[in-house]
Amino acid sequence: MNNHDSTSVFGLGLGFGSGLLFAVLTVIALWKVFTKTGRPGWAAIIPIYNAYTLLKVAGRSGWWLLLLLIPLVNLVVAIVVSIDVAKAFGKSGAFGFFGLFVFSIIGYLVLGFGNARYTGPAARA
Repeated sequence: MNNHDSTSVFGLGLGFGSGLLFAVLTVIALWKVFTKTGRPGWAAIIPIYNAYTLLKVAGRSGWWLLLLLIPLVNLVVAIVVSIDVAKAFGKSGAFGFFGLFVFSIIGYLVLGFGNARYTGPAARA
């Protein structure tokens, strides 16, 4: 094994390890957030159902799940849902955008482990 091969293996391991850490932190954060809202924490580990559960936390219809499948539209939907989730926890729209959309892991850990209380979806006009 030459030096180039060992560097590639190290890079692959580092990428896998950081990806695994990202996934585990996401599950922990969402589990805690879902539990705070009275929903089952295990929903965080089931793909698609976790997005549906997050839509419900935000007060959005389950039909919005289909919008998440459309490229570019899904970005707008993700921003709207992030802001709605933030407001459902008494946080600002800025926290929703920067904390939950841009820096999602940190934001959801703050919601889950911080003192934020779930008050329910904000009423829409």
